[in-house]
Amino acid sequence: MAMTDRNPSARILVAGCGKLGGDIALALTGAGQVYGLRRNPDKVPAGITGIGADLTRPETLQGKLPDNLDIVIYCLTPSSYDGEGYHNAYVAGLQNLLDAIGNNPLTRLFFISSTSVYAQDDDSWVDETSPAEPDRFTGQHILQGEQTALNSIHPATVVRFSGIYGPTRQRFLEEVLEGRMNPQPPAPFSNRIHEQDAAGAIAYLGQQALQGQELENLYIGSDCEPVRLDEVVNWVRQQVPCKDPVEGARKGGRAGSKRCNNQRLLASGFEFRYPDYKAGYREMINNLS
Repeated sequence: MAMTDRNPSARILVAGCGKLGGDIALALTGAGQVYGLRRNPDKVPAGITGIGADLTRPETLQGKLPDNLDIVIYCLTPSSYDGEGYHNAYVAGLQNLLDAIGNNPLTRLFFISSTSVYAQDDDSWVDETSPAEPDRFTGQHILQGEQTALNSIHPATVVRFSGIYGPTRQRFLEEVLEGRMNPQPPAPFSNRIHEQDAAGAIAYLGQQALQGQELENLYIGSDCEPVRLDEVVNWVRQQVPCKDPVEGARKGGRAGSKRCNNQRLLASGFEFRYPDYKAGYREMINNLS
């Protein structure tokens, strides 16, 4: 859903205009001129001005960025899932972009992060004040990227998303349908956010920033109902025929067991289209061919 209060002079850059970044860019098309940066600019969604550059290679940024940017949304994913890949995506790439922007102050820098920075595994609630002490290299590099953003010269906001799902991210639903997901009760708590709400939350906060509203420097982006994974699987099985669990079916994820509190995001005025897993998965199930 595009924003409606257009400021034609606003310049918005989505750095990492892939799946989520592309959705964010499209959601902001009504807020100003939107640019999408990725290695292949031909893959930027229609209606978004593509910029071809590789943020891990700073020389490719020379002369590419628009002047006087207002909003920058940093939304990279690793090109390889090892320590180097995570460092390049979340730390080095961001620093290269900040260097290219230079001393021109932004209205707001947004850094797309993950609730994987929380290592809590005791079913406890976590919010923006909870300790973020990741015990895996993935979360450690993401946390370092957060700090790079927050320590820059620009006003910055970090948004920590939980598991993003939706029509273009159907792996979990497919695993349940095929009997390849079979968590045993009581399974760990899981947290998620629909892809439309993830993009919508960033677009909403970006619009708030353009309108001069005060933002927090950190938000948790997760829906309103943390739930044990076995409960989600059982609910899906009640909605649609699923194959019996296969031998070696997955028991769950590796994200510990915590419950993400989204009250700060709700207090900002953002409204979820899919406030819980039932709303999101019910629509996906109804659209199964």
